[in-house]
Order: sequence, then structure tokens, then C-alpha cells
Amino acid sequence: MKHVRGPLCSIDVGERTTETEEIDDVLESAIGGRALGTKLAHDRIPFDADPLGADNRLYFATGPLQHSTMSFTGRMSATGVSPLTDGLLSSNAGGFLSRNFTGTGYSVVEITGVSDDLVIVHVTDEGVEFEEVPELAEATVPETCEYIEDEHGLGSEHTTVIGPAGENQVRYASIMTSEERAFGRGGLGAVLGAKNVKAITFDGDSTREVEIPSLQMEIHGEAAQSDSPMRDQGTTSVTEYANMVEALPSYYFSELSFEGIEGVNGDRVEEKKYKKGTCSACAFACKLPTRDEESGLETEGPEFETLMAFGPNSGVDDIVDVMQSNKLCDVYGLDTISTGDTIAAYLASEDEFGNVDLIHDLVEKIAHREGIGDTLAEGVDRVHDELGVENWSVKGMEFAAHDGRTLNGQGLAFATSNRGADHMYAEFYPYEYPLVDADDAFDKEGLEGKPPKVVELENINAIKDSAVVCKFSRDFMTDERFETLLDADYEELLALGGEVVSLERHFNNQRGFDRGDDRLPYEDQIPDFEQGLAEYYGERGWNDDGTVPDTQVEGSSPAPADD
Repeated sequence: MKHVRGPLCSIDVGERTTETEEIDDVLESAIGGRALGTKLAHDRIPFDADPLGADNRLYFATGPLQHSTMSFTGRMSATGVSPLTDGLLSSNAGGFLSRNFTGTGYSVVEITGVSDDLVIVHVTDEGVEFEEVPELAEATVPETCEYIEDEHGLGSEHTTVIGPAGENQVRYASIMTSEERAFGRGGLGAVLGAKNVKAITFDGDSTREVEIPSLQMEIHGEAAQSDSPMRDQGTTSVTEYANMVEALPSYYFSELSFEGIEGVNGDRVEEKKYKKGTCSACAFACKLPTRDEESGLETEGPEFETLMAFGPNSGVDDIVDVMQSNKLCDVYGLDTISTGDTIAAYLASEDEFGNVDLIHDLVEKIAHREGIGDTLAEGVDRVHDELGVENWSVKGMEFAAHDGRTLNGQGLAFATSNRGADHMYAEFYPYEYPLVDADDAFDKEGLEGKPPKVVELENINAIKDSAVVCKFSRDFMTDERFETLLDADYEELLALGGEVVSLERHFNNQRGFDRGDDRLPYEDQIPDFEQGLAEYYGERGWNDDGTVPDTQVEGSSPAPADD
């Protein structure tokens, strides 16, 4: 099986020490990316670690496909204990960082400890340096990137950066890279903020050799010739259809379609797109550099989920207003979905839907934890009672779009996801709209036949996150192509993906997660939900209470809990 190569670089930012450790035995069974980060986190982070404490560790890792020139491979993974969900999770970012990371020669970088002073950590193939930067306290993401380029000659494609939101430990703060790309979901930016790390840079010329079959060029060519609507509208190409089938959350999830959709659909986004946007080595080029000529506003996006959260779910029907919300989140380092949904909860409590001035003000207040922003920085799960609104989250994570009340299989996938209400963990929604061939599609209603498919999709997405390959390669990455590229049987890959999911769940079980956390605010609207959940556990070989038998994680060596 193909896997990433190189040692682990462990950096203690409190002690200002660095250790290099050969981990070939781990790499041979973990591919890279999310699998590698999850295995190390499970074995090295105490089960009772405070997400915002010194014992939490953050892992950055690439996979073997970052050693190719194939489209869909400009991504990498970050793993740690989330301050939003209180569970182990991985987040994934595109852009141009991954190949600069491989230049360091490391397969994975581990960040642990807490620095007394605000620092930038510089990781190169010649070692690690610590730079104290008190002058960057509360600096925005663009300001920090500008400083690094001016002082060190490294563009934003070499950096991971947090904004004020991360420093202020907003529970859904992002880690930003390439300035406008995000390790978005789960609040790992707050983990860096708690460690007093403003940025990490990666640079070098020591990329390890991983031989990738020539099939990579065939896939690259197909991506370049694709007529997918995503190449013009990105993920917003699904907006009108989601609205039509009533799967588009609106007005803080109180409605499933939005009457003002014409002002915030994919066509409006495409009208604002002013050039091609892509990730490293990718000919598919589905990103969305946008500009409003009248105001001069430029941003990247919004993508569909951002559009949902700051558009229909907040009662906003003007694409420029959504673009501004997106821009502010990038500048301050915030996950757009959680930020938008949390603001929508506040708008619902105050009957202020559509108040764009208030929305933009709230983004800034959240990032700086000022006034009501300090409350909203905790996320929907922790503040819904105070606001007097329903708790639209799973495991503490705010909902993405593709509403499970209409797309019942996606609803089950939201419930079972170790990350919480995240649409990319299993990606069931394409099979219910459907966006796949009719032979592969499922009816929207009910769960018949769906739990095994949720398991399969979770497993293969774990492999995608480990290889690392973009989820939007779904039309190009067949079972046979996975086998060829990774030199492994497809069933073997699915089994490894299942091990990753079970390791995440086992870690979270030790923190108190069980069946009681696999819940939905609308589960009574999904026929036979409890039966579907039980079938899912059965497919995974888990216990009826949603816990993982210890026999499934034999061979792991969990870190001891703190006294």
C-alpha cells in the first residue's frame, strides 16, 4: 500500500524543543493524512485532555498523493481534540500549502505544549525555529501573512495562520492557509490560539520520493476537460436544486426553502467570479475568486455552505452581503458554517433576520469576544438555551446544509458522524438529490438500505482524507483507480477507512460519547431512525450503545489519562 514517507517532527512550543521520530511502522498501516493524524492522536493524546490545554496535540499531515501532480491533490489534514465538539476530529484544507509541507521532508508535524509568548513556528528541512511576535497580537490573517512575507519571504501558501478568533479561543475558529483557505470545521484554530501559536510556516526542498502510477495524468487530463457546473459555480451550483427539493435550511432552520433564492444562487456567484481559481496542481479549478465591481469587495467564495449559513439561514437575499460575511470570516479566521448558523440563532432570538449590518457587526464581535460576541463565540450547543432557540447542532457542531428532514440518509449521516453535523464526513446527499447515476441513487425518504451505504461512504472518505484527495474527485476516482493509485485492494482500503472511523469513535467514547450523542433535532421526522442507527452500529461491529469494542482497537497504545 502506498503511504507518505518521512519522520514525525514533534514540537513542544512551551519547552521550545523539537524531536524527530521515525514512525515507519505507523506509516505502513496509516497511509497519511487523517489516518496518520488519528492514529497518533489516539495513542499520544490523553483521553481526558483539555482541548484548550497543554496536553492536546495538533497534527498536520499530508498523504502519498501530494507526491504526484494529479488534480484534486492540493489538500492536507489537521487532527486534534476539538474545543467545539470535545471530541477527536480531523479538518481538511485545500490551497497550496500541502506541497510546501512535503518539502520539509516530514510526514507529519505534531504541535504540543503551551507557549508563554505569542510565537510563529518555522518548520524547514533544516530544523525548527521559534519567533516571538507580540506585535502580531490580534492581527488579522492578511496582516499576519503580510508580515511573514515581508520578514521571511514566504508567501501565504507556506503558512498556517490564525486570526483574532483563534487567539480569543472562539470555539469554531479556523486555521487559515493560502490566506483564504481554511481548516474550517471544529475549532482547531482555537487550539493553536490556546497554545499561543500565531502561525506555522513550512518550507524546504526535501520532498521524499513516493512513486505514483501514471494513471495520475489520465485523471488530470479528464479534470481539465470536465464540463461539470462546479467549474463555473463551485459548490453553489447545487443551490437552486437544494431549494427546489426543500433541502435548503432557511431562517435558522425554520423553513426548508428560501423565497429570495434568486439573489443568492449559483448564477449570482458566477456573475461575481472574475478569474479562475484552483488548488495546487488541480486542473478542475472549482474555486471562486469573486469581486463586486461597485464596492470593490474581493473574496474567495462564497461556497454553498457559506451561502446557506449567511444567506437563507440568516434571511439574506443579496450575494454581495454574503460575500462580505465570507470575507470577514476569512480575515478574522472563523469557520463560516458555524459562524453563520450561530449568528442565525441570534437573529432568530431577536427577530432580526436579514439585518446585514448586524450580521457583519456580529462577526467582528465574535472574533474579538466583545459584548454578545463573547456569548456567541461558544457556539449554538452552549448558548441556545440562553437565546431561547432550538439546538441545531450534533455533538456540538452546527449543521451544514443538505437538510436531513428531506434527505433522510444525509440525516443519518449527520447523526453518526464523529465530527458532528458535517456534510463531508459521509457525503450521502449526492445519492439522494441525486447527483449520481440513477442506478446508484436512493429515494430521499426513509432509511431502507442506507445504513450500509453510510458506513461505506464514511470509510472511503476516511481514505480520501488520508491519501489525501479532494472529495470533489468523486466522478473521477473509481474503485479501480483507488486500487491502482494506492496499490491496495479496494476492500482493504475500505477496511482501513473503517479503522480510522472506529479509532475516532473509540477515543471519543473514552470522553463520554455514546449513542446518546448520535441524535438529531428532527429524528422523529425520519422513519425508523432508531432502527437505522442500530443497523449502522451492527454494520460497524460496534456495541448497541454506540461504543467501540476494545477488540477493534487492539494494537493501539492510548496515552495515559492525566491524574
